[in-house]
Amino acid sequence: MANSVEFKAKIQQGIIEIPEEYQQDLREENEVTVIILKQPKRISQTGIIAELTQNPISVPGVRKLTKDDIHQL
Repeated sequence: MANSVEFKAKIQQGIIEIPEEYQQDLREENEVTVIILKQPKRISQTGIIAELTQNPISVPGVRKLTKDDIHQL
């Protein structure tokens, strides 16, 4: 019966480093199955786009689009 270990790691130069607490149980001669679940990219909560999203700029003569307007495009 297989045991499973779950941890988060960043890929650096094509290498996933196994956390120290699991290294003793996962020796070089062990065969493992690797399943990679990519985390969705987080939208920045800072920066100009986030600022404009929270505080849109009104431009005289240009009307604000609604969700319905966008879906009709």
